Amino acid sequence: MHKVLVVDDDNDMCLLLTRFLTRNGYTVSSANSGQAAIEWMKKNKPDLVLCDFRLDDMTGIQLLGKIKEAHPEAAVIIITGYSDVKDAVEVMKLGAYDYVTKPLFPDEILLTIKKALAEEPAGTTGSTPSKPAQSSNAATTASKAKSANDGKYIFGDSPEFATIIKQIDLVAPTNFSVIIYGESGSGKEAIAQQIHTKSKRANKPFIAIDCGALSKELAGSELFGHEKGAFTGALNQKIGSLELANEGTIFLDEVANLSYEIQVSLLRVVQERKIRRVGGVKDIDLDVRIIIASNERLWDATRTGKFREDLYHRFNEFSIEVPSLRERKQDIMLFARHFLDVTNAELGKDVKGFTKEVEDVLNNYIWYGNLRELKNVIKRATLLTDGDLVESKSLPFEINNFYRLQFEAPAAPAAEKADGQKTNGATPVSYENKLKSANLDAEYDVILDALKQANFNKSKAAKLLNVDRKTLYNKMRQFKEFNMD
Repeated sequence: MHKVLVVDDDNDMCLLLTRFLTRNGYTVSSANSGQAAIEWMKKNKPDLVLCDFRLDDMTGIQLLGKIKEAHPEAAVIIITGYSDVKDAVEVMKLGAYDYVTKPLFPDEILLTIKKALAEEPAGTTGSTPSKPAQSSNAATTASKAKSANDGKYIFGDSPEFATIIKQIDLVAPTNFSVIIYGESGSGKEAIAQQIHTKSKRANKPFIAIDCGALSKELAGSELFGHEKGAFTGALNQKIGSLELANEGTIFLDEVANLSYEIQVSLLRVVQERKIRRVGGVKDIDLDVRIIIASNERLWDATRTGKFREDLYHRFNEFSIEVPSLRERKQDIMLFARHFLDVTNAELGKDVKGFTKEVEDVLNNYIWYGNLRELKNVIKRATLLTDGDLVESKSLPFEINNFYRLQFEAPAAPAAEKADGQKTNGATPVSYENKLKSANLDAEYDVILDALKQANFNKSKAAKLLNVDRKTLYNKMRQFKEFNMD
């Protein structure tokens, strides 16, 4: 039975998680401070630690460091009420398995815990004990590489993807740098993985980095590594992702987000095949294939000064265009069934498929987030489905509502009397009710327009409407079309 330690200065949260995890077969202990957690770990060895990011006596990052020092094989999940990309990147770099935000949803947190405990413990894959300063970073990046290589992906039946498969087969055996263009969520990383898998470097590391999530302060250290004492907080030497990918492949997603200074250093990597760690004085030889991706044209970015032209020409040896999901609608249900199979395996469920109504809704929705959005929708719908088939009630409001607006027949027009006045059926509608109805119709149209502009992100829509999120929710509950129950 796995031992789990819950660390949170909120007693209610500790009690809630302890009861929930105990019911699900875990041995659970709790601590209300970082120091109490450290004392507990002197006598016990946890398999997993659920740790609040902001404790009264220390931060979650500080405690994470102490946990990794005392029990490097323990999985750590950081829990916080304050979602911040910098914090997420930092804790993942320091060896946390995941970073989740409150409110916690039982099925989701349980699934995350199961995945964390199923991972191969750090230190069991031949890592060298004589380099403790590097072990955390290496284990984190190795985990990324393992995830990337193990992830199953299908390419669809559309003619567009038949062309891409041919391009992958053509460029994979070479050492060409590749630029992959495509919208966010369209599967650019999966294509980079395929290129690596079919290359001569297939048995070497594949490292994927989201450059859009790196701050200027973190980017240099993440890519090139740093020496001990290179800057405040650099307590140990750190190997960068490029060095860890040596002899293998590194995938830089949204590369145009890198700062000018980092682009200069990256140009030297491409030209001279050497890197120098931040704060270092020694060059390190490097043999790595670089694949980059962008959702904007890098040539256009060079015209505006956002991306170095010389770096662009170095990378532009081969390019692949990834079509959006709305450009290959015949693949939608193929991917939907694939994501259903994956989610069934993750959740231990046996949902057989989709109702005809759901298939129509999925096929006719404009997938703004492409495969990533489709995958998340299928995961959520599978979680909410109790029967054999996914029904429309399990789909998010914005998808059902989009289909209703586009394809359902409009309401029959009101009957008109001989004197020109309209009625809804036999009973005339009072002017008071007409005015109220008109106001509600206007509100509905304004709310729906704001939701569309915000890609159905309710927080963004509330900002567009200059109201708080609670007010928007209350307004939406007036209309059954928004299905807020």
